[in-house]
This record gives sequence, structure tokens and C-alpha cells, in this order.
Amino acid sequence: MNAAPALLEVRAVKRHYRLPRESLFQAPPVVEALDGVSLRIEAGRSLGIVGESGSGKSTLARVVMALERPDAGQVLLAGTDLHALPRAALRRARRDFQMVFQDPYGSLDPRQRVGTIVAEPLAALGGCPRDERIARVAESLEAVGLRAGDAQKYPHEFSGGQRQRIAIARALITRPRLIVADEPVSALDVSVQAQVLNLLQDLREQFGVSYLLISHDLAVVDHVCDEVAVMQHGRIVEQGPAQQVFGEPQHAYTRALLDALPPVLS
Repeated sequence: MNAAPALLEVRAVKRHYRLPRESLFQAPPVVEALDGVSLRIEAGRSLGIVGESGSGKSTLARVVMALERPDAGQVLLAGTDLHALPRAALRRARRDFQMVFQDPYGSLDPRQRVGTIVAEPLAALGGCPRDERIARVAESLEAVGLRAGDAQKYPHEFSGGQRQRIAIARALITRPRLIVADEPVSALDVSVQAQVLNLLQDLREQFGVSYLLISHDLAVVDHVCDEVAVMQHGRIVEQGPAQQVFGEPQHAYTRALLDALPPVLS
């Protein structure tokens, strides 16, 4: 009997970018943003990707979300290769994976009411009656600690932490199996970060959602994720259970990241 496929499997993904020519007579330089990245997330588990700026974390998030195509490799969600799907089929598949972006100010359209913003994924999928859409918006807002009546307000009426809750409500509204969160608390005040991280944990327990959480902050990943992968120069240099990687790091780069932190993980 074959085992069920992982919720998310990234197989040997490569992604490069060509930079502007430095000289008319030279070939444009190439940056290998992802160089053979492989990882997997089982249903009900969460994986954190850590590394410094420029390590390839955000590129990986965009490739997993099918916002960019890999130059090689595959991204499989429940066994389906996302980048092999026709456009219409990919749009339908997005019900199962959503994203929370880094900036709670830039990711919400200031001209739209919160209800319209949160319902955006449903509108993209189509076929959701108005009454059901209103009910789903209210359910999502209440799930993240806001009120159903907040749907009538505009983003500028909320604090940064509340705006990120709105962004999380938008990601939740399709009841996805996977949420890709790219630096979800880095733009927030330290006093608010713990509230949002605790919310992510509560939502995981309530809805069974898994996270691929991108962060430069190892403490953030340790708070939310079961497993961690450490990226450097487009490659995963260490991967395993969070307790093991943080407690007994094997790679010099992982040890350097931990040594640079205040003693909060010890």
C-alpha cells in the first residue's frame, strides 16, 4: 500500500536571475537564488525556513505559491505538481494554499473595505453566493480575534497588529491546508509580535492548517514550527526537528545564526 503524499513537497528546485550587464562585451551575471532546494511538510506539521537576507527564503515562498516558475524541479501540493497545472486548474488549487505577506500596511488595499479585502480569495475562485461570502468573512474575522462588524471599516482604522490579523483572515477564508507566511511579524512592534505568533498557533490547532513560515528570526520559527530548514546562498544547509537544530546545530552557519541571537532559545 502506497503512503499518502506529503502535503507539500519541493523537489530539487532551482531558480536563477540574470542581472544587468556590467559591460557591453560581457555576459550578464547570474544569481542562483535557489540551487536544488528540497523539502517536505506533512499534513498537520509546520516548517520554518530561516536564513539571512539574500539566502533565497522569499524566492522559495514565491515559487511555492506559484507566483514564479522554477527553472528546474517541482513543487507538489498533495501530490499535484502546481507548475504543471493549466491556469484555470491552478486558480482552483489555490483554495488549498494561501499566503500572508510581510508588510501589513502594503498588502492591504487602503481604498477597499476590510470585508472586500478578506473576501478577495473567494472572489478569485468565483461561484460563492453573496450571503455565504458575508458569513465566511465574519467567521474569518472572528477567528483572528476581530469583530464581524469590522468588515465595514478601512485598513487605516486599524493598528499594525490588527492589519496583520486581517491579512491572516484573508488567507484563512478559503479554509486552506497550507499557509505560506513570509516574515509575518517582522514589520510589527515587538509587543505585538507575540500576539500574532500565538494567533498562528491557535489557528493551527483550531483549523489544522500547516505553515511554511519564512523568517530571519530563529526565535519566531522556534515558537511556531515543528521543523526548521536553514538556508544559505540558495541551499538548505541543515534541516530537522526544531528542537534538534536549535539545541544541537550541526552546520557552522546555523551555529553562527544562533550565536548572533540573545540567549532566548537556550
